[in-house]
Amino acid sequence: MIHLPVAVADLAGALRFAYTLTRSLALIPGIEAAGVTVSAEDAQHVRHWVFCDRAMPDRGRCARRADHDGPCSPSFPP
Repeated sequence: MIHLPVAVADLAGALRFAYTLTRSLALIPGIEAAGVTVSAEDAQHVRHWVFCDRAMPDRGRCARRADHDGPCSPSFPP
């Protein structure tokens, strides 16, 4: 588990940053994109999911953003 403090203006910016960082690191073994969350420093018990994480038929997890529109996908969209 790695906690990475980052200063951003708002929740949307934090979610964008976490999504982009996770996508750039996704090929490294051990990176579990489905488990990435964002929280405020003074409210770490309130977590916001970055990825959907729904189970896919192949036992993988959906790689799209949390609360996405449309069907789930086991790989990152372009």
